[in-house]
Amino acid sequence: MNHNTPLSPRPLHHLAEAHRRVLTAAQLREHGVSAAESAERCRRGGPWQQILPGVFLLHPGPPTSEERLHAVLMYAARGPLPRPAPKVPAQPTAQDPRRPVYAEAMVTGLAALTLHGFAAAPALPSLERIDVLVERGRRLRSTGCARIVRTAGLPVADLVTGLPVAPVPRALADAVAGLSDAGTVRRLLTEAVRGGYCEPAAVVRELTSARLLARPHVVDAVDLLLAEGRALAEDRLYRMVREYGLPDPVWNVDLRLPGGPHLGGLDAYWPEQAVAVELDTRASRQGEDAQGAEYARKREHLERLGVTVVHITPRKLRDALEQQAAVVRTALMAAADRDPAAYVVVLPR
Repeated sequence: MNHNTPLSPRPLHHLAEAHRRVLTAAQLREHGVSAAESAERCRRGGPWQQILPGVFLLHPGPPTSEERLHAVLMYAARGPLPRPAPKVPAQPTAQDPRRPVYAEAMVTGLAALTLHGFAAAPALPSLERIDVLVERGRRLRSTGCARIVRTAGLPVADLVTGLPVAPVPRALADAVAGLSDAGTVRRLLTEAVRGGYCEPAAVVRELTSARLLARPHVVDAVDLLLAEGRALAEDRLYRMVREYGLPDPVWNVDLRLPGGPHLGGLDAYWPEQAVAVELDTRASRQGEDAQGAEYARKREHLERLGVTVVHITPRKLRDALEQQAAVVRTALMAAADRDPAAYVVVLPR
């Protein structure tokens, strides 16, 4: 057979984009290419190659990083589902709606972190294998450049350059599971928080779910992660008070009843208005129920004494700083209409 002979009424020479240079056996059949013809074209010296079981690369040279990504997704998915083209032609973008959507699979681990833009993650060409996340129970095995990672339930994927990519917390957990170098783990977790990719609590939840907190080097990295996350949240809280013209509170204090018990620590407190702000940075490694109950008890006790407690999460400070400033300002203004709070002792924490 001559390799230049047209193989079907739907010739393949027009396929130029990476996701079109990589096709499954089923897609080739749609183009009229039989299994025998595909095998012939993949013989030594032929114009094609089989990059993964049932997945073909339509050129003889090494695959690009983008082609490898599409190949592992095609292998792990039940096939790419083409999105309908828009009625009005549009200029292609990084997330072109006409590109394929892969069902039941997404890139995870180090490759996903690289796609998300992590500087501490390795370049895609240096990765021998690309982790791909699938539902538990799928009959797939790791092979070639595809490493199968299983989960009881797929998260909602982020679209990055048109590819389904695991959210950062899940991708971090899958990456950390395969890493033994403490420095690399620490750099990845730190960048996740400093870079604003996610909150520490979300990372800790995924690491806990993956049972990775029994590893000493992971525990040490998580301790640094939580400290980093709290420091960033505190900086945003200081900035909120300064930039939105709130009266200065007393910072980082403990409240006590005169001669009585300790009432709890607070991140900011306005004594004249009896208004407190507490950063909700829960990231319990044994589950959040105990910490949640402790937060609730402290809040109820303080509010019985007439202290208004505003709980703010790091995510709200990051994504809605002005809105959180308005919440605190409203609580301060409402103090004039409330009964006076009980006298409490304010001590440095």
